[in-house]
Amino acid sequence: MGCGGTTLFYPLLITLSVALITYNIIVSTNTPLKQGFPSSSSSSIIDPVIELPRGGSRIRGNSKRRLFHTAVTASDSVYNTWQCRVMYYWFKKIRASAGPGSEMGGFTRILHNGKPDQYMDEIPTFVAQPLPPGTDQGYVVLNRPWAFVQWLQQADIKEDYILMSEPDHLIVKPIPNLAKDGYGAAFPFFYIEPKKYEKVLRKYYPEERGPVTDIDPIGNSPVIVGKEALEKIAPTWMNVSLAMKKDPEADKAFGWVLEMYAYAVSSALHGVSNILHKDFMIQPPWDTEVGDKYIIHYTYGCDYDMKGKLTYGKVGEWRFDKRSYDSTPPPRNLSMPPPGVSQSVVTLVKMVNEATANIPNWGE
Repeated sequence: MGCGGTTLFYPLLITLSVALITYNIIVSTNTPLKQGFPSSSSSSIIDPVIELPRGGSRIRGNSKRRLFHTAVTASDSVYNTWQCRVMYYWFKKIRASAGPGSEMGGFTRILHNGKPDQYMDEIPTFVAQPLPPGTDQGYVVLNRPWAFVQWLQQADIKEDYILMSEPDHLIVKPIPNLAKDGYGAAFPFFYIEPKKYEKVLRKYYPEERGPVTDIDPIGNSPVIVGKEALEKIAPTWMNVSLAMKKDPEADKAFGWVLEMYAYAVSSALHGVSNILHKDFMIQPPWDTEVGDKYIIHYTYGCDYDMKGKLTYGKVGEWRFDKRSYDSTPPPRNLSMPPPGVSQSVVTLVKMVNEATANIPNWGE
């Protein structure tokens, strides 16, 4: 990481003292997070199989554009960097295709290694400081909420809404502002199950705050949320993430999705419910068609035999897995999948190939 120790961290400690004081209180105790959080302004219960919170209204046409800023957190690793370059290529192309009525505003890569890199001129970038050494306990994703806290406090963000995205997202069509009437807009993840983990979550979302179903089955991405709401949520998200990581029971229960649960809890603590959009994104190879979705999330490996049969769990004769390119970017002109492979995977590879063919100095 780009931080040489706690000495360089002192200016940020002064700037963000409120958040860090709260953090110190939280991680040094095992008491529920009761103090300092505003009371919930919404008691809406989310039905995870439909798009809207109960009592919500369907999104209607609005002549006034409600611009949102797309933000992606990343380290300076080769792995994160090539994904960001591909993502930003498609962000620019899709935004341009949307015309003057698009609600897609600016873009920022929030680089949380503490120093600029060679792609500052290619991708709009805000440099954030990493957590102090050892704080993330090897779970580098904990830098994400901390990076958002810094960006929201220090950057000049023109738009009133934020789309939190990730390096391994490819935008396939113009995204409208799906947030509405104080609700955020988010993708529901089947593996985020607040009811199943109610006992653990009650440490962070006490019973007096409401039913555990107030916690939406979401992570922080993809989420579109009001900037003012996120400015309140982000420090809580940071604190809850750090507290959960320090809590052996929560760390064991949530594992690699701990930071996602922390965001869902923090959103609920601040009374921000979310419209759940299953059409927000797809995740190949399990989702086989792009259809009317907005984002391809290529988090899973795609392994097939040469007859086009999925061999998940076994390295295929043909494969595309982002993890194969952790130390070097994928080459230009990746081989296309064999006949029979799903349209979503074919589209994914075509999009990566187009981006790498057009991004200058690829692989250098």
